[in-house]
Amino acid sequence: MTHRNSGSTTDTRNPDGTFAPGNPGRPKGTRHKITRAVEELLEGEAEGITRKAVEMALEGDTTAMRLCLERIAPAKKDAPVSFDLPEMKTAEDATKAAQAVLKAVSEGELTPSEAASVMALVETYRRALETEELERRVAALESRT
Repeated sequence: MTHRNSGSTTDTRNPDGTFAPGNPGRPKGTRHKITRAVEELLEGEAEGITRKAVEMALEGDTTAMRLCLERIAPAKKDAPVSFDLPEMKTAEDATKAAQAVLKAVSEGELTPSEAASVMALVETYRRALETEELERRVAALESRT
């Protein structure tokens, strides 16, 4: 399927309906011209702007307070969790680890979202152990032949 774009070149689509590669756009990391212009205007003014924001916050401006507090104490995005997790030496040990995670959730030591994160780590480690075990088995079979 092709479309004409106000007299410009023809756009072609792949069989799945997506557009075929054409203009890749700006290189990654390239800043927009407006962003560059704003940065030039603010150059050398950071200290003065920061001081003014702090003064406004101290005078009771709630928006300025919020901005200052967000910089002083940003919201935590992740925090360490601590609970008993059995050692995993084999892929089969992942079952025991999963049981420990479920137990920690049921006892309130972990939230369900924390448990999901831990289980993703357990699963990744289980796959690594499983791959290592398979590599050992293949090597043993190859050495016999």
